[in-house]
Amino acid sequence: MTNSTSNAKRAPEFGRVLTAMVTPFLPSGEVNYALAEKLASHLVAHGTDAVVVCGTTGESPSLTWEEEYALYKAVKQAVGPSVKVLAGTGSNSTQEAIAATQKAQKLGLDGSLQVVPYYNKPPQQGLYGHFEAIAQAVPDLPIMLYNIPGRTSCNLLPETVIQLSKIPNVVAIKEASGNLDQVSEISRMTSADFEIYSGDDSLTLPMLSVGAVGVVSVASHLVGDWLQQMVQDFEAGQVSEATALHLKLFPLFKALFTVTSPIPLKVAMTLQGWPVGNCRLPLCEGSLELQEQLKAMLAQLDLPPVNQHSTPALSSARSED
Repeated sequence: MTNSTSNAKRAPEFGRVLTAMVTPFLPSGEVNYALAEKLASHLVAHGTDAVVVCGTTGESPSLTWEEEYALYKAVKQAVGPSVKVLAGTGSNSTQEAIAATQKAQKLGLDGSLQVVPYYNKPPQQGLYGHFEAIAQAVPDLPIMLYNIPGRTSCNLLPETVIQLSKIPNVVAIKEASGNLDQVSEISRMTSADFEIYSGDDSLTLPMLSVGAVGVVSVASHLVGDWLQQMVQDFEAGQVSEATALHLKLFPLFKALFTVTSPIPLKVAMTLQGWPVGNCRLPLCEGSLELQEQLKAMLAQLDLPPVNQHSTPALSSARSED
């Protein structure tokens, strides 16, 4: 069964644009929880349907579990009950992932992002067993799988995703393999209830065309309104308008990954007036060259400071008929 036809007609589980939120740090290196609350509220006001906390963009490998739990609580409190918050509680230890996910559920989170186990490179049978065990431990919590082989050195293959999609609370996948054939196969062979989200901003529009319902975005920190408009245009059949927005934003999508994410995003946000701090080691601060590149990119898009709550005119991104 194919995802694409049915998913376009109903509201997805988590919305269309999810933001994988950065973790702000104070100059001391501690988590800036107050700024995280302010940022989460701002994102929701500017195109974000749901917030993912402590994913890759949130530097989860560099956070303690205690910091992550505190972030879950802070962000959920900031956005309120009407906005879903997903906890990045994945691990390469199945038992650790289960414990963290159970804790997130007790804290009132609305879903869990479960990354493919990294470093230990399990076979597909092991991947199925890992995600099945987590799902069974939290049967009432919706789970989004997260496939990003460039970071985990392990690819969650379509046939495994198809089997996992039959578990009732495994409801979605964030697909960041960069392989549209793989996305097409998942879309072709899963039910319309199983939702595919792009894990790459630059592939959102192509993935929508083969059955994805939205994106777990990095760029939405800066252009969330435009991304939401792009997805809505596509869903409304206004493909030329969606394409115009995609092409307008494409250079920014690529610029945010010129070095390891979220280094470029934190540079861009600082330039836009958000004091999110540098990344924690082993990631590092952005170079002066990167700063200049991003400053030019933001100027080219005519983006005002993000924290002034202003939205650039969408008309400038549209094709003229």
